[in-house]
Amino acid sequence: MKPLILIGGGGHCQSVIEVAESSGRIIQGILDRPDEVGKKVLGYPILGTDDQIPNYVPTCEFVITVGFIKNPSLRIKLFNQVREAGGVLATLIASTAYVSRHAHLGSGTVIMHNAFVNAGATVGENVIINTFCNIEHGVSIGNQCHISTGAMINGDCKIGDSSFIGSQSVLANGISICDGVIIGAGSLVRKNIKKSGIYIGNPLQSIEYLKTSTLKDSFLH
Repeated sequence: MKPLILIGGGGHCQSVIEVAESSGRIIQGILDRPDEVGKKVLGYPILGTDDQIPNYVPTCEFVITVGFIKNPSLRIKLFNQVREAGGVLATLIASTAYVSRHAHLGSGTVIMHNAFVNAGATVGENVIINTFCNIEHGVSIGNQCHISTGAMINGDCKIGDSSFIGSQSVLANGISICDGVIIGAGSLVRKNIKKSGIYIGNPLQSIEYLKTSTLKDSFLH
C-alpha cells in the first residue's frame, strides 16, 4: 500500500493518525494552511498546502482529516480536489473496530476505534464513523456524513448525504433521514426526517420550532 497524505492538521487529524497507525499504514505527511507549513502533528510534518495535492498523486493515497460538525463543505471541497487531480482516497479501519465482511465502505471513509459496522450495512464515501459508533444491519449511510462518538444507528436506517449524527444519539429501527440533516448530541430519533435542518432533543424538535417555542431555553442553554 502507498503511504498516506492527510489533508487537514487539526484535532480530527490526530484521531485519524491514531487509526492509520493502528492499521499499519505509513503516513508521509500532512497538507494544511500556509501558516501551518513546517509544523508537526503528532510527529508528522505539515509538508505544504492543498494546492500541492497533484504532487503526491503518483506516490501516495489521501485521507481528508478536516472534521465536520456543522458543515461538510470543506471536506467535500477537499475530497473533490483529490478526485479531480486523479488521486486515490484511502479507506481506513482502526485495529479495534469491527466491520462485517458483508458490509460495504466507500472510498475515503474512516472507521474509528471500537466502532461496529454490521452485516448488510452500506457506508458512503468520505464518511466519518467515529469512536464507539454502532452501525447495525442493513443501515445505509450516504456520502460525506459524520456519525459521531457513541451514536447508535439501529437496523435498516437510511441516512442521506452530508448529514451529521451527534454523539450518543439514537436512531430507532428503520428510520429514514433526508440529505443535509444535523442531529444534536444525545437526541432520540423515532420518526422519519424529510426536511433538511438541525434537530435536537428527546422528543426530537427542529431548531426552527424551538426558536418560537417556550421550550427553547431548556434545549439551547
